[in-house]
Amino acid sequence: MQVYRLPALSDNYIFLLHDADRRIAAVVDPAEAEPVLSQLKTLESELVAIFNTHHHSDHVGGNKTLLQHFPQATVYGGVEDRGRIPGQQVFLADGDRVTFGDRTAEVLFVPGHTRAHIAYYFPPKNSDDMGDLFCGDTLFAGGCGRLFEGTPSQMIRSLSKLRNLPDQTRVWCAHEYTLKNLQFALTVDNQNLDLQSRYQQVEQMRQRSQATVPSLLIEEKRTNPFLRWDQPNLQKRVNSQDPIQTFSRLRGMKDQF
Repeated sequence: MQVYRLPALSDNYIFLLHDADRRIAAVVDPAEAEPVLSQLKTLESELVAIFNTHHHSDHVGGNKTLLQHFPQATVYGGVEDRGRIPGQQVFLADGDRVTFGDRTAEVLFVPGHTRAHIAYYFPPKNSDDMGDLFCGDTLFAGGCGRLFEGTPSQMIRSLSKLRNLPDQTRVWCAHEYTLKNLQFALTVDNQNLDLQSRYQQVEQMRQRSQATVPSLLIEEKRTNPFLRWDQPNLQKRVNSQDPIQTFSRLRGMKDQF
């Protein structure tokens, strides 16, 4: 399974999963149809699945047009998003599995950004390969999504699920927010040498207009403050030893950043 990262809108990423042997493709969170249709034409492949993580328009905006071109494609989304995702046919719950080509993904229920958000985790085929996590707007490189429909306690449970995945997991998040996320992270975790190094690297990448997605989960565990709510230095920074309160205060600070 090859993953193509397609820029869309102002800062979105659409992910096209491609099985070259079968000449079939699936798409994760098509913000708009045109980049997907263009890539499918280049690959001379058929779209068979649309995997949505949540209902926001910048994640499902291309569904209807894609279905006009590929009416046989199956649209997947969370069961709690019933009625909110255009064309949805399959309603997924935590622990369900979806298959594309010769790969099978586990569905993770990760509410917080929205009440119905799900993620798709494709474990590695071999022990020396990397897994692939398509996490929408729950986890970002260096950050996490805003809490529009969920609570801090929900978001911590969701992020804990993602944090518990293997270190060698590629994190395919849906927005190019990394530089600003790390700028904020440095204001609350400025003694973190891994974070300092990552910020310098990302700054150079963005100066060259290079994408910072995917990141590696081990890198997120070391540098992303929203996966480090149990670290004493961050708890001290927000004057709380309670994990939920620590996370909530960090998220509130980021909202105002």
